[in-house]
Amino acid sequence: MTDSQAGVSDVEARVLDAIDETALVQHLVDLIRVPSVTGTDAESELQHRHAAELAELGFDVDTWKLDLQELSAHPEFPGMEAERTEGYGVVGVLGGSASPDVAPDGMPALVLQGHVDVVPTGDLDKWVDRDPWSGAIIDGVVHGRGACDMKAGHAANLAVAKALVASGVALERPFAIHSVVSEEDGGLGAFATMLRGHRGEAAVLTEPTSGRLVVANAGALTFELRIPGRAAHGSTRLEGHSAIDAYLPVHETLRALERERNTDADPLFDGTRLPYPISVGRVRAGDWASSVPDLLVAEGRLGVRLDEPPAQARASLESAIARLCAADPWLRDHPVEVSWPGGQFASGRIDGAHPFIDEVAGAIGAVEGRTPARTAAPYGSDLRLYAGLGGIPTLHYGPGDVRFAHAPREQVEVEELIRVTRSLAVLAVRRCGAHR
Repeated sequence: MTDSQAGVSDVEARVLDAIDETALVQHLVDLIRVPSVTGTDAESELQHRHAAELAELGFDVDTWKLDLQELSAHPEFPGMEAERTEGYGVVGVLGGSASPDVAPDGMPALVLQGHVDVVPTGDLDKWVDRDPWSGAIIDGVVHGRGACDMKAGHAANLAVAKALVASGVALERPFAIHSVVSEEDGGLGAFATMLRGHRGEAAVLTEPTSGRLVVANAGALTFELRIPGRAAHGSTRLEGHSAIDAYLPVHETLRALERERNTDADPLFDGTRLPYPISVGRVRAGDWASSVPDLLVAEGRLGVRLDEPPAQARASLESAIARLCAADPWLRDHPVEVSWPGGQFASGRIDGAHPFIDEVAGAIGAVEGRTPARTAAPYGSDLRLYAGLGGIPTLHYGPGDVRFAHAPREQVEVEELIRVTRSLAVLAVRRCGAHR
């Protein structure tokens, strides 16, 4: 037993010794090399690959094609932004059945969940080697789209599964892996998994957490604003009204609303400068350089406060825009149109007194020799679907720093990937009751 395993049992040490760290890192690189942008065929390719890997390990696997029409018609549909023609769900269970109709006494004691989809790459010139799909390893850091969000977490999940099997330990209670699609644009995959009936006694989403336990998420609602103008020739612009000019007070209103909504944030957000951001991510206006634009379309996301109903969050933005329009000379007669397309992430949290939090912290302490901080994240995730719709005590703990997510410098440290995997392995043994 090594010094780093001094706080674990003999059975836990046996599982830790079965973790193939070289294979773990290579698996992450292989995952990055599949360009599984949300809604693409590559996303489905990874799901089928995961299903095959779990089946090869001896997991009972449930793989199903999502019924997109049925899901989108559901009253709790979480929204979707990427164009999609198909999607697949994958659930694997070790030591039990992957049937959604499994009896409560056969429910997995622990679920490790990860999403396979990633966001688009952006400007290729800003990437290492100008290749976001390289999985390049430089000075102990793996680079590439999805490196931390969240293919490192996915690689860790499978490494735990492999170690449990390779160690030869027998599980007293089932262990499950959930692999989902479409997390980045609303959570369709997690939504489908919960509707199919898959559950667990507790779940860890291995999203990047920088060594902390994320026990709550803010929400995020995609909005669209359509600001009208009046077209005219650029040489006679005073005969028109630029939609760009009309948008400027709208943007200031969003900033004021953001300040208002970030007063008295939950203490879990201590250290987070802006728990509930309002961000405009895309603006389109005009169709000719020498014409006054008669329409500006702004798309963005509204942060949802913890425990705030999404309808209340939407109303806060709609009311702020309505007050502006009533007071603005142009917008009074040409009001802004507000709509809510795309992803609709409610907030979510685990009960702060739930013993699962201490169990995860205990496994981290045994392996890493530290007590992790408990915090909330300012972004939406599948947590609210697992905890809300699924009724599963759920938190985040995974490798990586979310500040690198969605960025051309996306990366994850190899050492952190290995450390988190080891902690998750000990958690799995403790939750599932393994013996020789």
